[in-house]
Amino acid sequence: MKIIKSSLTLKAGLFMRVIGIDLSGPSNHKDTVLSLFEKQDRELKFLKLMKDVSDFQILEEIETQSKIDEVIIGIDAPLSYEDGGGDRQGDKLLRQFIISLGMKSGSIMPPTFNRMVYLTLRGIKLTREIENMKTFNPISIVEVHPGAVIGSRLLHEDRKYVLNYKQALSARTFIRNWLDEQQLKELPAFIDKESHTIDACAAALGAWHWKDPLFEPTWLLPANPPLHPYDFCC
Repeated sequence: MKIIKSSLTLKAGLFMRVIGIDLSGPSNHKDTVLSLFEKQDRELKFLKLMKDVSDFQILEEIETQSKIDEVIIGIDAPLSYEDGGGDRQGDKLLRQFIISLGMKSGSIMPPTFNRMVYLTLRGIKLTREIENMKTFNPISIVEVHPGAVIGSRLLHEDRKYVLNYKQALSARTFIRNWLDEQQLKELPAFIDKESHTIDACAAALGAWHWKDPLFEPTWLLPANPPLHPYDFCC
């Protein structure tokens, strides 16, 4: 596991913690990234980036942050699946939404699709473990689509950057600078070196706007327990 910290001093009990997680399958820790921010007024200040993280390390970090203040977690992974297989309602609706923005539909796949099933398994297992933790302050979880978080907030003329940021460094550099304009402050310069770090930060942005009453998500499907226990947003 690699951890990159900012020089910002943690102040216990003062500010909400916001975590964005770009999750990969359970056997692929190297592509799992956790970003940690501290909410201060209308900004998120970068605190830490953790790469190559396991479930245990994620849970340990969440427990640590819950000792400081309320924790909001945005996870880029399916946190439920459709009984009988195929798309969930949220998958269909979000796909329609991003197509309306000029984005590609292929980034949203059914949770039980072959390429998604292990990611879905890890997302469900991890959230259930979080729910069963004994924490010191409240924890909220939301399913987030980072690409849609970015694309739905970019100006129309800038949406071309969200189409190829997985492949192109120039697009990721643009998005990294754009994230600063969205009030994600003190991001490390290297955040644009891979898409997983960009996605972890975008997941935090989506979770922040979902939870903070000063903002709102650009798209939201409320939870529908017991089969779909978490809100889904961008």
